[in-house]
Amino acid sequence: MKIVIIAGYTPSLINFRGDMIKAFVKNGNEVIAVGPEAGYEEQIAELGARFIQLPIARTGTNPLSDLSLIKRIYKLIRNESPDLVFSYTIKPVIFGSIAARLAGVKNIYAMLTGLGYVFVAKGGKAFILRTISKSLYWTALRNCKKVLFQNPDDLNEFVSNRLVNLEKTALINGSGVNLDYFQQVPLPTKTTFLMICRIIKDKGVLEYLKAAEIVKKKYPQVQFSLVGPFDVNPNSLAYDDLKSYVDSGIVDYLGETKDVRPFIGQASVFVLPSYREGTPRTVLEAMAMGRAIITTDAPGCRETVVDGVNGFLVPVKDVERLAQAMLRLVENENELREKAFNSLEICKTKYDVNKVNRAIMDYLNIDQRA
Repeated sequence: MKIVIIAGYTPSLINFRGDMIKAFVKNGNEVIAVGPEAGYEEQIAELGARFIQLPIARTGTNPLSDLSLIKRIYKLIRNESPDLVFSYTIKPVIFGSIAARLAGVKNIYAMLTGLGYVFVAKGGKAFILRTISKSLYWTALRNCKKVLFQNPDDLNEFVSNRLVNLEKTALINGSGVNLDYFQQVPLPTKTTFLMICRIIKDKGVLEYLKAAEIVKKKYPQVQFSLVGPFDVNPNSLAYDDLKSYVDSGIVDYLGETKDVRPFIGQASVFVLPSYREGTPRTVLEAMAMGRAIITTDAPGCRETVVDGVNGFLVPVKDVERLAQAMLRLVENENELREKAFNSLEICKTKYDVNKVNRAIMDYLNIDQRA
């Protein structure tokens, strides 16, 4: 079978879908990986796939640009004549699914990895964008045989808004995590908190900084680190938003990294106070390495934590509750270690990438030889 995978960000084909691509190839399929950024050809070839660059703007709602994107995807699909098209993230899902149908592909699948800024933001502009997005999703998803969701909240929202029929949907446990690559390492001797994310408001970065400030007033020796890139998202933060916390020693901003493992290894607790996710991959990676988790009782995030078992769930935007959860783990080392152990056990049971990929292949009707 010839499979085209369309992504909105090329590195995600390697970091988030690499194991899936290898599983497709291992089972005898030819895979063409499509993404906007060049320079990853060799890494994708190592997965067994062929890469085609296709410019896809991550932001913007220009109708002429969107029509042009449909046309370019249509031409690519007509040239490749795939048996199956599988897309993820908003623009590939919408315009890739429409283009695939126009090109005559019968096996069209999509994966919603999170609803993003448009479904979280408030205000008139966000309402207009949300209305447009829902219309586009409805048009696109009716062409799909199956639409995969990473959490039940997103699935229920799409079904209740009649954007997709329930019988076309399926629920998977995020992207999974490679337990051979993200291996358990001993906890550090000092209690250290870590957040890894794109530096945008919706990830809860400001809440993390403010909660860290509260904890540091009581326990100055506790360390807080923040890792991740600045972004083009409408809710992006600038370095100036972090500067006072960094300059005062409350939080260490460590920049962007291609390998999060050393940073997770130096942390005791992983924190993600996000407003909404698909299933947060960084949380799964921290769980795989045996770390306690503090995250929000929000779509996508709440699926990763059994409250009180492998960490804590706190309300969205609640700095006081976030700080209280942090303080509890600072003051109870045995509880922290127990929750760290439980994280790994949950990860093995629920988020092993091999189990997730087998489920994806089942839903996509891809034969599995191994």
